[in-house]
Parts: sequence; C-alpha cells; structure tokens
Amino acid sequence: MALMLRARSSLLRSIFQIPSRSVSSISAAESNSMTLKDMMAQMLTQDLSSFAGSCMPLANMRIGMQIHNIEMRPGQGGKLVRAAGTSAKILTEPNRSVRYVEIKLPSGVKTLIDKRCRATIGQVSNPGHGMKKLRKAGQSRWLGRRPVVRGVAMNPIDHPHGGGEGKSKSSGSHGRVSQTPWGKPTKCGYKTARARRKI
Repeated sequence: MALMLRARSSLLRSIFQIPSRSVSSISAAESNSMTLKDMMAQMLTQDLSSFAGSCMPLANMRIGMQIHNIEMRPGQGGKLVRAAGTSAKILTEPNRSVRYVEIKLPSGVKTLIDKRCRATIGQVSNPGHGMKKLRKAGQSRWLGRRPVVRGVAMNPIDHPHGGGEGKSKSSGSHGRVSQTPWGKPTKCGYKTARARRKI
C-alpha cells in the first residue's frame, strides 16, 4: 500500500509539479489537497480558447482576441490574414451577435464574417520577414524571382513603351497611358463607368 502511495505521489508531482512532500504528509493532508479526479476535471474544463494555435469557430472566441488564417465561408479553409507576422482582431462579442462577427483586418478594414467560420488564435510567426533585405541580386534569384526589364528599355516590337528618342513612353504618338506588354492599361484598367450627361 505504501509503495502504491509513493508511486502515486511521484506521478502527481511529475505531471502537476506539486512540491515534494513525504508520503505520510500526503496521507495526513489528503482531505485538504485535490484528488486525482479533481485535477483531471480541472484540466478538461480549462478554457481552450486561451491557447495560441487553437483552431475553432469564431462563435467560441472572445472579443479582442488576435486571430489569423480566417475562413470566409464555413468549411472553405483559411483565406484571410496568412502573411508572416500578421493578425486580425475580433471587434464584436461572437455570443451576442446573431450570425456575423466584426473583424478588423491588418489593413484596417472592418469586415463581417460568419460565426461558423473557423480561425486560428494568435499571430502568424516570423514577424521580421518584411524587414529582411536581400544582400545581392543572386539572392533574389535563389527565391525564384527573375529579372524585370522596363518596357521603356525595349524595342517597339517588344513593348508598347519601347522605341522613340530618349526616355519616351509615347512610341510615336503623344499622350499614351502606361500599358502592359499586351496593350492593356496598367494604372486602373479600362474605364467602364458611363459618361455623365451634362445638363
């Protein structure tokens, strides 16, 4: 019996980090200390939403929590806030809202997302990724990025900006907007709005 009590006390100490006491003191203070069942029940009832890295529906989270890898539709998979070092913030209490939760994205935009969508608690790792500088051109090539040649430096057959005397994008006709190699406007695309009538 004493051997079982000693093994039990050492097991409890290793799992729950109880300060070392003798077997006799444990048996004497058994009424004051928590039993093994009480300890296991306390572990099971702990708030899982307090652990970083836990993935759960937004309905189970609290206001003000930092989250990332957010779904846009239930069961779709994470779409928002996945870049290095980013996180979003829950602005409304998920339990009080009927269906949607208001979330503030890293860009500052506030958006409504279904409570059934899942997200991961915490911030994405590697926050210093954006501050890292490449030491040489070859390091950019290691990342799979190929060189970018300006259209102004090309011939007219290769790019709409090519040719001409000096640094000119017009290529013969004045007033041309910036274009892609395939002739589409680069700044804001084609104008699709209807022209307003002048009264």
